[in-house]
Amino acid sequence: MPTSTGSASVTTRIRKGPTMRHRYLRYAGGRTAQAAVVILLAYVLTFFVISVLPGDPISNSLRDPQNGLSEEDIESTIAYYGLDKPVIVQLALSLGRFLTGDLGVSLQSNLPVGQLIGDALPSTLALAVTALGVSIVLAVAIAYGSQHLPWARARSVLRSFPSFFLSVPNFVIGLVLIEIFAFRLNVFTTIDPNSAAATLFAAITLAIPVSAPLAEVLIANLDHESRQEYALVARSRGLTQTRLFAKHLVKPSMLPAVAMVALIVGELLGGAVITETIFGRDGIGVVVQKAVTSQDLPVLQAVVSLAAIVFVTVNLLADLVSPLLDPRIQLQSARRELVTA
Repeated sequence: MPTSTGSASVTTRIRKGPTMRHRYLRYAGGRTAQAAVVILLAYVLTFFVISVLPGDPISNSLRDPQNGLSEEDIESTIAYYGLDKPVIVQLALSLGRFLTGDLGVSLQSNLPVGQLIGDALPSTLALAVTALGVSIVLAVAIAYGSQHLPWARARSVLRSFPSFFLSVPNFVIGLVLIEIFAFRLNVFTTIDPNSAAATLFAAITLAIPVSAPLAEVLIANLDHESRQEYALVARSRGLTQTRLFAKHLVKPSMLPAVAMVALIVGELLGGAVITETIFGRDGIGVVVQKAVTSQDLPVLQAVVSLAAIVFVTVNLLADLVSPLLDPRIQLQSARRELVTA
């Protein structure tokens, strides 16, 4: 009797518990709130790192004779940033502007930081998105070939590609591609670095090292999944390797790969700066280079905050997609709720 009563109680709690949709919405809401907190903390941390720099970098930059600012302009900028007020007040003013989309004014060009970033962002986004697509295609091709090429030696060579990709510096890949495809084969020209062909080769430069960890994760997970019983049953029923890969092996192998894609976004952002310099593209990399050279701190803080937003947003999307690929993530959450009930 106690056992059946306990089972009925558990069953009642399961039936009365939240539905799968409600659990997912609660999961998504919690992850979104966490992402917002991380972005705010990143902005606050960047602000304090800049604030503790020796001296007064912003005032020193404003009073640099090369900027050609009048005393009235300097006083107006100091009042705008609250440099004559305590640090906590400066933080409140800066955070208020950030939350309303105001990223401040460049100390070098006296232009809104949002305008500078907005002008450079499309070029960087085009490069990063293209590089992400190329890296995914390259990683999937390597992983598929490592499983299904008919020659064992070829499969072994493909498995060594990720290590080789990681060992070659980004700038070396870019210089080799420019030498071969721009100067020798004339596939693209360095005079027009924003053309479709130049963007593609810049993306390949960025994608080759980025694809390496993704390919390694896919290879490891495909090795694991291909040894499972369902894969053996599918083969015994005469399913071709291509259909087995596309229909049965890809989806369970994608969950770690989705998490890896979210992590490599940081590499894309960092590598884009170097790649843009190599190919002469006018993107965020040029903005950062000029800001570092001139100690344009509002621009640097805005770029760091933008990078944090992009990185956190992509990881949030990965967290939201993961339960759709593997419902066990929500089931584990449901079990925790059942235990605490």
